[in-house]
Amino acid sequence: MLTTFAATIFLPLFPLSMALNLLLAKFRHPVAQFLLLLAWPQIGVLILNQTQALTPSWFVVWALFSSAFYALRMLTCRELERHAAYLASSSLALTWVLAEAGVGTPPLMAFAFWLSLPAALSMLIAGSLTRRFGAAYAGLSPGLGQALPRLSGVLAVVSLAAVATPPFPGFFVLLDLLARLQGLAVMAVLAIWLMWGWSATRMLQGFLAGESRHEGISDLAQGSTVIWSALLIVMAGAGLYLTGGVL
Repeated sequence: MLTTFAATIFLPLFPLSMALNLLLAKFRHPVAQFLLLLAWPQIGVLILNQTQALTPSWFVVWALFSSAFYALRMLTCRELERHAAYLASSSLALTWVLAEAGVGTPPLMAFAFWLSLPAALSMLIAGSLTRRFGAAYAGLSPGLGQALPRLSGVLAVVSLAAVATPPFPGFFVLLDLLARLQGLAVMAVLAIWLMWGWSATRMLQGFLAGESRHEGISDLAQGSTVIWSALLIVMAGAGLYLTGGVL
């Protein structure tokens, strides 16, 4: 049981989820944050694999509470970097719902990966905005849809992937999760999912809408745009592949 509790640090459940958020705040470089978000939940899954212990059923309640707590925090968050951290904490907590259902290690790793990857990519976008404007804060730099169309396009698509919209993999892994739940648990996950989308809409509105006040700020380079586009196309293709059977 102690090892299972240790896994709650890496598959973050509140209040132990503060460890991940503190590390993301400490590692200021976007690449370090990106790698941390990808590796952190996989460590938790590997710990669970080593213990081979049954996850207590009350962990589902804890996981849903933790996920809803961070989803609510996302609604008031205007900083893209912190928003991505809260999203990771909210989405990765749902891994425990699958663990309690007895899902094997490879599907758990896939679930954690597909939900953490878009949040990790958001960290890279936040780094690009911070280099250009000093901070990635919604409302501080409005009108980016006109001023920086390539960067804005990548930001919008990554944000849609992060909140699990189709055809990205997060949508299909969450559908699989919902198929394993019943009653109030289904309603809780749907409410959490709704809050993710609502918070992303508010975030994008703060960045993309409004009148541009920026001159002389460089847009995303064409080469970088090609790389981002290819990555997002691969993610969308992976999502369509998952329609044939998720976990």
